[in-house]
Amino acid sequence: MDGQSCCAKFLQTCKPYVAMISLQFGYAGMNIITKVSLNHGMSHYVLVVYRHAFATLSIAPFALILERKVRPKMTFWVFIQIFVLALLGPVIDQNFYYAGLKYTSPTFSCAMSNMLPAMTFVLAVIFRMEKLHMKKIRCQAKVVGTVVTVAGAMLMTLYKGPILEMIWTKYLHAHQPNSDTSVVPSDQDWFKGSIFLIIATLAWASLFVLQAKTIKMYDAPLSLTTLICFVGTLQAIVVTFVMEREISVWSIGWDMNLLAAAYAGIVSSSIAYYVQGLVIQIKGPVFASAFCPLMMIVVAIMGSFILAENIYLGSVVGSVLIVIGLYSVLWGKHKENKEKKEREVMELPVALKSIEGNGKIIEVVEIDEVEFEKAAANNRMVSSLDQTVIAVALQMQDKAKETTQKN
Repeated sequence: MDGQSCCAKFLQTCKPYVAMISLQFGYAGMNIITKVSLNHGMSHYVLVVYRHAFATLSIAPFALILERKVRPKMTFWVFIQIFVLALLGPVIDQNFYYAGLKYTSPTFSCAMSNMLPAMTFVLAVIFRMEKLHMKKIRCQAKVVGTVVTVAGAMLMTLYKGPILEMIWTKYLHAHQPNSDTSVVPSDQDWFKGSIFLIIATLAWASLFVLQAKTIKMYDAPLSLTTLICFVGTLQAIVVTFVMEREISVWSIGWDMNLLAAAYAGIVSSSIAYYVQGLVIQIKGPVFASAFCPLMMIVVAIMGSFILAENIYLGSVVGSVLIVIGLYSVLWGKHKENKEKKEREVMELPVALKSIEGNGKIIEVVEIDEVEFEKAAANNRMVSSLDQTVIAVALQMQDKAKETTQKN
């Protein structure tokens, strides 16, 4: 029995790690499949429309069933925020990201997307959602990490460097010289793609900042995501009609284009959202973000095999700087969350004034059980010592009430 319980406990502990690692492989597959589809001539504007149409259809049933009793009332101000979120995410972020992916490479695009935490931190400071206390090490770590991340992105944008040959890429390049999936971008396209990816990441960070405000007013995550994807699909259709004048670009068959749209919509926008939400609920956002560099490594290996992708020295050095900056920002955020949880535990209204030698309670400070339940529901961390104190205090309080009733 002990062996079975230990094995079950070990599997339970491994679940978040397995989930996040699987998620990174799923994201990596999306980047590779999308790159192949774009190389075959699919319009990234059309791809965005189909992707979010698939995402809407796959998320909507869960939102309708699971949140039918808790869905808040829609107001004009909430709708305006959803409209802006859809513009930032499905329209600006996705279109610029796919354009950047088309002009550069999957590995380069994944590396640039690791700038997200640093950009989110900068925007949060600008909009006064984050306070800078430069005397604290955690704030210094976030600022230094942001600077290093920006330096890595600038290096990747401005310096390409020589091609780094891997053992397997030498073999692949020798046997696949005319592969149609291998498209070498020019320096001008590389620079243009870098700018597009930076704009996409900035839009993504802006979405996170605004979504943090919107979720407080419309506390139904699945419904909110469904509405963002649906409104974003409508906006993307309008943008596509403006940018693409040929009707033929909308045609899609049982080919790589359909796979790219369905995979991105169902796996990257639906399943990934659900799995990542569960992991964040258990382990927190910092834990989930820490796995992002793994996607870049997986994409680099898959891209070199499937796409015969070239890996440049500038990309490698810049990626290392971005990853160092990413973990510096995440470390600072982890320390901040830890301090916040400790303050919340200290603020729990649990205390006993004094107890006489005969066990009679002189005065008991009331415990707000409702607030304690709210704290538990919000995943606030309470140490085992605090839980023991709360349990003892509740027992004392019940005894005090019984004594008062008898008297």
